[in-house]
Amino acid sequence: MMVKRKRRYRRGYPVALLIGFENDHVVIWRIFSQVVKLSLRLEFEGGGAEAQALYKFHETIISALKPVLNEGVRTIVVASPVRTTYASNFLEHVQKHHRYLIQPKNPNYANFVVLVGSADDHIKVAEIVKTKIFTELITETTSEEADQVINRLEKHLYDTTNSSVVLYTLKEIEDTVYSDQKSRKFRMEYLLLSNKYLIDSKQKNRIHRLLQIAKNNNIKTNVVKEETPAGIRINQFGGIVFFSELRKQRN
Repeated sequence: MMVKRKRRYRRGYPVALLIGFENDHVVIWRIFSQVVKLSLRLEFEGGGAEAQALYKFHETIISALKPVLNEGVRTIVVASPVRTTYASNFLEHVQKHHRYLIQPKNPNYANFVVLVGSADDHIKVAEIVKTKIFTELITETTSEEADQVINRLEKHLYDTTNSSVVLYTLKEIEDTVYSDQKSRKFRMEYLLLSNKYLIDSKQKNRIHRLLQIAKNNNIKTNVVKEETPAGIRINQFGGIVFFSELRKQRN
């Protein structure tokens, strides 16, 4: 009897986060290039003063977003049903209490975009991600996000203070990423790949392992579409580049 080989599950690379607000809860989805995965559901418990309860709820959402933002995902789509203000209320909270998230010069900057619609379950999310407006939003914001990171890379390439590290070969990058985190002297680290490099690589297991270890070590990763200006620039380095800034030594 012939046993069928189980097809390996592929989720692709991370693209964005989708936050779906409803009347009494919020659902957070991770958007990958090939699939959408449920990340978290948070209930709005209320209680006490309404403003205080809403503030606490928004802070809980921010706390849930931070681990994913630390991985390098920078596009956040905030959705809420028609004729509701849940999404705009949340963005007002971000502007008032977490302004660093919307300041382009901040390394933790994120692109927030608002979309009208319910993202309460897999079926509704599937309908959203297929819409033209969603794909256009993702294309626009991820391109902006990639351009911002490439601008940082260019500054490191022409740095004359010897405070930057830029690596182009897979072996060099692996040696750095796999090294003891405590012994590394880097302040901020970025790992950039073009999607062409990821798709065409004959060592996909090796690349996916690198991405996973990078994530575990809090290195910001970004897979960029090859047809974008950022993707073209990354392909000039062979399709993969790592750059970082050394920590300042204390006297």
